[in-house]
Amino acid sequence: MALKRMDNVGIVVEDLAVAIDFFGELGLELEGRAMIEGEWAGRITGLGDQRVEIAMMRTPDGHSRLELSRFLMPNVVADHRNAPVNALGYLRVMFTVDDIDETLERLRMRGAQLVGDVVQYGDTYRLCYIRGPEGILLGLAQELS
Repeated sequence: MALKRMDNVGIVVEDLAVAIDFFGELGLELEGRAMIEGEWAGRITGLGDQRVEIAMMRTPDGHSRLELSRFLMPNVVADHRNAPVNALGYLRVMFTVDDIDETLERLRMRGAQLVGDVVQYGDTYRLCYIRGPEGILLGLAQELS
């Protein structure tokens, strides 16, 4: 089986500090915060030039994560019917797979469409976003090792 695990679920928020506090109270642990920007990030999301502050929250068992994102650029949008990756609320589920190209090939036969490009993040991951059935946004990650 090519699917290895679910990496994280992403949620776009307006107030990152409030969201961190809320999910911390729920029991998730703040794993780290970072600014995500640059050409590589925009190629994954299909948004072009972007600047996003993220906080990664980990479940107590260490197996699952929630990625909270606050888009500084471009502005967020509110309509989820055809929502791009910077819409408020539920964003996408990220899955780690053995082979991103083979997985894309299989999922395209089921109607999946690539959102931006498949890009390489350093020497750790190959990443992409796809739209699945009913426009559901998914992320795929292939670990490079």
